[in-house]
Parts: sequence; structure tokens; C-alpha cells
Amino acid sequence: MVDDVMRRWPSAIRVFLDFRMLCVGCPIGAFHSIEEACGEHGVDANAFVSKLMDTAKAA
Repeated sequence: MVDDVMRRWPSAIRVFLDFRMLCVGCPIGAFHSIEEACGEHGVDANAFVSKLMDTAKAA
């Protein structure tokens, strides 16, 4: 879930912001998967997850 990712890797918040996703602070984040959030925002899920993984590894 989106919230789980941001809580476990706070540096991931920057990735959401860089992709112009409005997930930070959104109450739906506890219920949306990364794939669902990407679909809602018209973001390429593969590119987004790749950037998330890079960020998580660097943390």
C-alpha cells in the first residue's frame, strides 16, 4: 500500500512528489496499491517502481 511504502522508506515521498502524485497525506493511501495509485495519476508504473526501488536501496 502507498502509505506503507512512505512509512517504511520516508525518502520515497520525494519520488511521489517528483512524479506529481498527490498521494502524500491522502487518506486513500492506506487502501491504494502502488499500481492503483499510478493508474489514478496516469503514471507509468514500471518507471515509478524502478525509481522507488532505487530510492529504497539508497536509504
